[in-house]
Amino acid sequence: MRKEIQMINYKSFFGFTKEPFSQSIKTEEIFQTQAIEAATERISYAINLGAVSVLTGEVGTGKSTTLRFVVSKLHPSQYKIIHVIASTGSVLEILRQISIALDVESRSNSRAMLTKTIRNILIEISKRKQTPVVIIDEAQLLRLDVFLQLHTLGQFEMDSNPLMPLILAGQNSLIDKLMYHSSRPLASRVVGKTFLEGLKLKDMSGYLNHHLSIAGMTKQIFSEEAILAIQQTSSGLLRRANILAAGSLIAAAKEQCPVVSAEHVRIASTEII
Repeated sequence: MRKEIQMINYKSFFGFTKEPFSQSIKTEEIFQTQAIEAATERISYAINLGAVSVLTGEVGTGKSTTLRFVVSKLHPSQYKIIHVIASTGSVLEILRQISIALDVESRSNSRAMLTKTIRNILIEISKRKQTPVVIIDEAQLLRLDVFLQLHTLGQFEMDSNPLMPLILAGQNSLIDKLMYHSSRPLASRVVGKTFLEGLKLKDMSGYLNHHLSIAGMTKQIFSEEAILAIQQTSSGLLRRANILAAGSLIAAAKEQCPVVSAEHVRIASTEII
């Protein structure tokens, strides 16, 4: 209850119309960094070729947000998005996830049967003038034998007609797994790689002000020292920056300060790991 009261006070104190650093931000309100724009271009290129694009970055760099932005640019009448979350399970598990995403329930324990079923559905989707796009998040968790199976899943007409663009998103170790010899058939299809880094100071300033503006704030609230403190303490990672920014706003509101200082950021940093 105490935390809820603090949140209400900070919103009313600064005059926000909504939470400025919420995870449930609308797609059209996403701050478009150069990295997001680059990822959109590379992934769109891979989709047009029926190839593979790879998106990597540390935890909290905004991979999921970037994927949401990219998908928002794909019209549902032209593209069928097949989104799955990777695990350390077997090939059968990832195939079942893909089949579920395709609205097909199968209890088969045969890898060959599942592969055939999925291929047939992908072909039917293509016949409807839609492009099936498979997105695998947390792909660094995939076992090496799964990478090989993903390669064979995308083969059509002796590999002359690729119909399954694939987007692999995950932490930086994903690249290491793609370098293994057994992963080379899939890795050879990669036509674009995007590595998300933490925001630099200039972009962090723009990011914070952007989020304040979509919450109804037109004036500067974060001091230059506070912006620097958030950028350095978070290492530019968006998830940590969001937490620090919200926490420092609460700290400033508690002290009835209209401007967030570096000290408020320091107070907020003591609450996170």
